[in-house]
Amino acid sequence: MIRKRVEKAQKLQWKRYAEETFCHNSDLTPQKIKQYCRMSQEASDFLKCIFQKMEFSARAYHKILKVGRTIADLADSDRIEKEHISEAVFYRSIDRRYWGEGGRS
Repeated sequence: MIRKRVEKAQKLQWKRYAEETFCHNSDLTPQKIKQYCRMSQEASDFLKCIFQKMEFSARAYHKILKVGRTIADLADSDRIEKEHISEAVFYRSIDRRYWGEGGRS
């Protein structure tokens, strides 16, 4: 079940990035994030609020968007929704707790 969802998400990414020099969400540059990480207004507002509250760096912001794009792909969603951002932030919080504040951003 999970494997099929992952394979489907990979195929979506390969198709989405067919004209690019990369094929995965993790390879998105800040410029490409703007192009490919379309969010609902609710998701955008939520991410802005979280970004300010948690004092994330621009790098962390971009990582959250990439993970949110992947979560949306797994959910077969063209747009990144609030729940996708919420899940990505949750993973980010776990990452910070595990690696510590001075660790990876």
